[in-house]
Amino acid sequence: MHDLIRAILSSAVYDVAVETPLDRMGSLSEKLGRPVYLKREDLQPVFSFKLRGAYNKLVALTDAERGKGVICASAGNHAQGLAYSATRMGVRSIIVMPATTPSIKVEAVRRLGGEVIIHGDAFDDARVHALALCEARHLTFVHPYDDLTVIAGQGTIGVEILRQHSDRIAAIYVPIGGGGLAAGIAAYVKFLRPDIRIIGVEPEDAASMKAALAAGRPVPLNEVGIFADGVAVKQAGEHTFAILKDTLDDLVTVSTDEICAAIKDVFEHTRAIAEPAGAVSLAGLRKHQSSLTTPGAAIAVCSGANINFDRLRHVAERAEIGERGEAVLAVTIPERPGAYREFIRLLGDRAITEFNYRISHDASANIFVGIRLKGGDAEKAGIVSLLEGHGHRVLDLTDNEVAKLHIRYMVGGRVEGLENELVYRFEFPERPGALLRFLEGLAPEWNISLFHYRNHGSDYGRVLAGIQVPPATRPAFAAYLAALGYACWEETANPAYTMFLQG
Repeated sequence: MHDLIRAILSSAVYDVAVETPLDRMGSLSEKLGRPVYLKREDLQPVFSFKLRGAYNKLVALTDAERGKGVICASAGNHAQGLAYSATRMGVRSIIVMPATTPSIKVEAVRRLGGEVIIHGDAFDDARVHALALCEARHLTFVHPYDDLTVIAGQGTIGVEILRQHSDRIAAIYVPIGGGGLAAGIAAYVKFLRPDIRIIGVEPEDAASMKAALAAGRPVPLNEVGIFADGVAVKQAGEHTFAILKDTLDDLVTVSTDEICAAIKDVFEHTRAIAEPAGAVSLAGLRKHQSSLTTPGAAIAVCSGANINFDRLRHVAERAEIGERGEAVLAVTIPERPGAYREFIRLLGDRAITEFNYRISHDASANIFVGIRLKGGDAEKAGIVSLLEGHGHRVLDLTDNEVAKLHIRYMVGGRVEGLENELVYRFEFPERPGALLRFLEGLAPEWNISLFHYRNHGSDYGRVLAGIQVPPATRPAFAAYLAALGYACWEETANPAYTMFLQG
């Protein structure tokens, strides 16, 4: 630990990095009842903290090692940080990126002077290829997080925070992917100020450090969510785990909706747009800060701002739910003239954000409705109670992922008499031929009965598919899905599907 502290204090990151400001978030401070600050790593030259560790690693190499060139596998911020640092030092850099990498990131690396090699459909494919090239060409591999020199470079953020805020600090919230940023900050801050709590924050669907702490060692996750791609790491690092198991005071996981709400917070306070990974720590601060028992500031590290513009639609849609500003409900009302008007009257002056309905031949109809909230979950509970008190059946879909991604756009698609329909939610890799591969693998007796595709500029497209599969062929269908290799989840029993779409 002493060696790591010395490495942090002697780091040469400021040859390329800037000391980023610690901005006070005024209205959020008032709302939460304590000073809230944002450490603005999104203001670095490559819009991310990653160049600190990448440059620190390059400086530590020998002239001979730099002369051979460096290589890494990355689909995002580490790639840009390494390319930028290497170009500044006159070092050749090779970046292996999977085919699913958005073109905006590929072009950014090329503009920064990196040599891009596209290989594989996923990050692990790119990483294996990068390691093979490293050995074959005698290059130096620069790990994005599990390297003590890289960790020391990221630790300079901790030095800046303590220097910039001399008043009491209750906690620092840090996003965790592989753990390099959190390990560097935690090592330095705990060495000098053990009274300050270090809170790690991970997405619920990419909690690799949480899994490592539970197992007592880094373990691979079966699936990794890709919304916050900057922290979507399948397995925590060995070095980072060794540091964080002794320096983290708590670990918080946050949902996609909570991350979107934090992106909105960052925008409202700074007029900057954080990437999902960049807003993870603020989402954790909002969720966890009420657990702090000591006075002082709460600080969140905004780690980056490399976001595709077309993802903002998804963020805007989900932010209201993430800050508990919208309820999404399925409500059963009588199928008769005037019933809709009576329903709206029950809601009074509350704003309706969405209303989906299709006429039914039954005595009742199911509607999909969004309602603006001012009082959060307590107000939502009151609305549900009010509606049920007037004889309506209510299903709360506010936290139902399939309902929010797909069903809300497909209400009215029920087909009577449909047999043997299975419903699956997929993540299709965004590359030519992905859909064709899915279709060509289907047996003739498997009929597609429902298909909805949705994408927001990420590496994967969201798909909801209904397929008629006779019971006798379901083992073969399961084998087909396994061979296909696309991430998928069966949703046949999902209540949103059974209410609105199932025949």
